Amino acid sequence: MKSILKSVVILFLISTVTQLNAQDLSARDIVEKSNNLFLGRSSVSTMTMSIIRPEWSRTFTMQSWSLGNDFYIIYITAPARDKGQIFMKRKNEMWNWMPTINRIIKIPPSMMMQSWMGSDFSNDDVVRANSIVEDYTHRIIGEKEIEGLNCYEIELIPLDDAPVVWGKVIMWIAKEEYFQLQTEYYDDYMELVNIAKGSEIEMMDGKEIPTLLSISPVDKPKNITELKITYQDFDIPSITKSFFSQQNMKRIRPRNK
Repeated sequence: MKSILKSVVILFLISTVTQLNAQDLSARDIVEKSNNLFLGRSSVSTMTMSIIRPEWSRTFTMQSWSLGNDFYIIYITAPARDKGQIFMKRKNEMWNWMPTINRIIKIPPSMMMQSWMGSDFSNDDVVRANSIVEDYTHRIIGEKEIEGLNCYEIELIPLDDAPVVWGKVIMWIAKEEYFQLQTEYYDDYMELVNIAKGSEIEMMDGKEIPTLLSISPVDKPKNITELKITYQDFDIPSITKSFFSQQNMKRIRPRNK
């Protein structure tokens, strides 16, 4: 009997500590933890992006390499006319290697809100993966069940001097798993512009993540861009800052994954 009572007490204490740890996390902590879930310390991924329109659709395949949130390379592997094109992010700057003209082009600030590869993602979306943590204040404003998971509803308001385009962002993040399951983007007039959703939770290199991200503009709900992760490896020791250089953009080749 004493053994059973002791086990119950231990389980209660473990449960209490877990609850307290969860309560200790601030809204910013939750957003940062969720943001880091996809990339780890470093990662390599294979992805398919589908651009869907009422009259047509288009599909790309690509590989990516990342180091934290500040360094990122995307290599387009198909279709043939775009194969070999490379995009590189280093902190808040972005370059594009175009093999057809043998040139590296730096994406200027004036082009950051332009569509990336004709999709519903902008160049700014690609560059500012860490901005969602650094450039906003964060506040838990509620909760909601999405995809059967209890989620924090978190409001993000940009800092006064933040170089961001959104007037407000609202995210729904799973309480236990930290999956980003839905995000709404508002303009400076607080009008809803885009809705992004994460789904198809799968195991990738021992970590569960949403492997399908879809985004659609509110004023054109039939326009959809879907990004599907088909392979992802985390924490690659060989990926260092030196990997993300203009010289390497010309040399890099896709992995057989």
